[in-house]
Amino acid sequence: MEYLKWSYNEMVATITIDRPPANALSSGLLKELTIVLNEIEANDEIRVILIHGEGRFFSAGADIKEFTTIDTGSEFTNLSTYGQNLFERMELFPKPIIAAIHGAALGGGLELAMACHFRLVAENAKLGLPELQLGLIPGFAGTQRLPRLVGTARAAEMLFTSEPITGLEAVQFGLANHAYLETELLENAYKIAKKIAKKSPVSIKATIELLNYAKTEKYYDGVKKEAKLFGEVFVSKDGKEGISAFIEKREPKFTGN
Repeated sequence: MEYLKWSYNEMVATITIDRPPANALSSGLLKELTIVLNEIEANDEIRVILIHGEGRFFSAGADIKEFTTIDTGSEFTNLSTYGQNLFERMELFPKPIIAAIHGAALGGGLELAMACHFRLVAENAKLGLPELQLGLIPGFAGTQRLPRLVGTARAAEMLFTSEPITGLEAVQFGLANHAYLETELLENAYKIAKKIAKKSPVSIKATIELLNYAKTEKYYDGVKKEAKLFGEVFVSKDGKEGISAFIEKREPKFTGN
């Protein structure tokens, strides 16, 4: 593994995102996550998964520089669909997945966290979907999961303004379950994970399956539409301008084309 580390102890697996400096979600990292999930799913000694980030961040977003190597809208749509399918698998995963977020979970990083069954945060963490700041849109089902967690109006504000919220606000809004001092985050995350690990895997698996029935057909229609529009927006002039401005560290100038 180049970007992920994982191990397990006392029935709890720990997946650590380790891609400095910002733990950006590259396509290679997503493929590694698929491999790790395959191994964990086949291991009956593991009952709960905890995901966190090494260094300063949980994950500060997708790998924008990697986007410059993609030429067509269909390729962007395929990338979106791959991430969507992986995160859907996480939400349906038969073993609980908990995200422990410190530093920042932005863009694709927050979409990864939202695909976990629930989130624990540091009080001073920053969470947001800033894609519109770059003239882009979320592509890993963020436009569909965020409103389900915080409500349509708050999701609209977070998306339209690109402003992140704090860990404390994330709990207030329903995006996270509990907020802790950053130094106490992992300790408390493991306490909860170990408590869950004592439950019957049969009943946990059944509960996860039932929780996912809350997602309607409209939700899945929205996910498909997001992948399509993700590709269209990326090849627009505004999309290209946003990526260029990000790489060049300047303010983008959008024209509406």
